[in-house]
Amino acid sequence: MSLIEAHGLEKRFGDDVVLHGVDLSIERGEIVTIVGPNGSGKSTLLRMLAGALKPSSGGVGHSKGLVIGYVPQKLALDASLPMTVRRFLDVPKKHPEAEATDALKRVGIVHLAQRGLDGLSGGQMQRVLLARAILQRPDILMLDEPTQGLDQTGQADFYRLIEELRVELDCAVLMVSHELHVVMSASDRVICLNGHICCQGAPEIVQSAPEYRALFGSGTRGALALYRHEHDHVHDENCAHDHAHEDAK
Repeated sequence: MSLIEAHGLEKRFGDDVVLHGVDLSIERGEIVTIVGPNGSGKSTLLRMLAGALKPSSGGVGHSKGLVIGYVPQKLALDASLPMTVRRFLDVPKKHPEAEATDALKRVGIVHLAQRGLDGLSGGQMQRVLLARAILQRPDILMLDEPTQGLDQTGQADFYRLIEELRVELDCAVLMVSHELHVVMSASDRVICLNGHICCQGAPEIVQSAPEYRALFGSGTRGALALYRHEHDHVHDENCAHDHAHEDAK
């Protein structure tokens, strides 16, 4: 079974249908990025797949014993609550010192262990949240706009770290992102969302799809790629389907 399978997902908030007819699956070892315009339902879909939000209809299935490491877009913290980075890693579960130190080293912020959370930059806080997520030894990392506010070099460094963690943890990675110029280099598969799945498949396939171009134009076709990883992942049947769909156009 796939790590996550979703069928016929729909989410309504009152009379507003945010998502409908969403079918997808996530396999171990792949990096999947969800893109789409503002209000397209990206974060809503991620939260439903994580089990944090109940679908209005349809269903989400998780493989047995699935462990999810979730990194939110931002975390609301009480500024009056003094808490160090190290202490934060023990919320809600205490971890051995060596494991916590290793996680902080892995994301490059071990020197911040005794720093207060209120003194961190946005990029530092994202790495703290990532360290807490990998302490769980997740089967899948879910990240909602993980590099929001970072410059292009910071984005590239963060995505490179995510790719390394995918290999080290033998996990899947599911991200929501709006950084199209990096997404096309950082992903094995891209899901283009606008209330429903418009198209999905390998980045080069999605980038050429009429549905993608209708949303984003063609400006990212030759866009800046800050790094390129070797695609050794065998894409699923969706890619073959998308190739056939393009050939039929």
